[in-house]
Amino acid sequence: MAQPSYAAYTPSPYPVSVIGSQFIAPYPFEAIIVINSSGDLLITDVNHKILFKVKPCNTNYHNQRVLLDVDDRPIFLMREKTWTVHNGWKVFKGDSNSDSDLIFSTKTPKIIQSKTNVHVFLGSNASSKGTCNFKITGSWSKRSCAIYVGDSSTVIAQMHKMEPPESVGFVKDKFMVTIYPYVDYAFVVTLIAIVEAMNSSDADDDVIEEVIGSVFG
Repeated sequence: MAQPSYAAYTPSPYPVSVIGSQFIAPYPFEAIIVINSSGDLLITDVNHKILFKVKPCNTNYHNQRVLLDVDDRPIFLMREKTWTVHNGWKVFKGDSNSDSDLIFSTKTPKIIQSKTNVHVFLGSNASSKGTCNFKITGSWSKRSCAIYVGDSSTVIAQMHKMEPPESVGFVKDKFMVTIYPYVDYAFVVTLIAIVEAMNSSDADDDVIEEVIGSVFG
């Protein structure tokens, strides 16, 4: 498996903590993301120790995901914004959806994009009207996205492909993310879960359009 080139990126000179300091390691931290056919995500370390789980918990009005710890306790609720053309998501503490528990929000800066480009807004900046605090750019289809601090060249995490997943029926995809030292890996995992949900939703919409087109074509 090819390893990412650390020399190509500028690491963050200061700790990045959004969820909590308990999710920060003083060394490069690699996590494996397994996407199951059910839509669940399983996040492990390189020794296959479970770190987190991400599960869909959609309602009639919202696409939602919940980030769980190893004991299935909710850490974050991710909820897709409605009535927006910028594919926005909000992230709340625990399983809350109250604005008082809003931690950060995300949106795509352009309505139509050929590659992944998602802006992240923290805390008081979560209204998505100021300069973004973080951004995710790259190619999701190639599993080659990086998370940057704002508009800088400072990278806090980098996705890269693994060997093709083993022939297990419930495994849809599998890739790795390298989190830089002193970076909140729970935050990184949450961002990746949002991008995965965005792309999954787009794929579902394409299938629906194809079905409708075949019926009425």
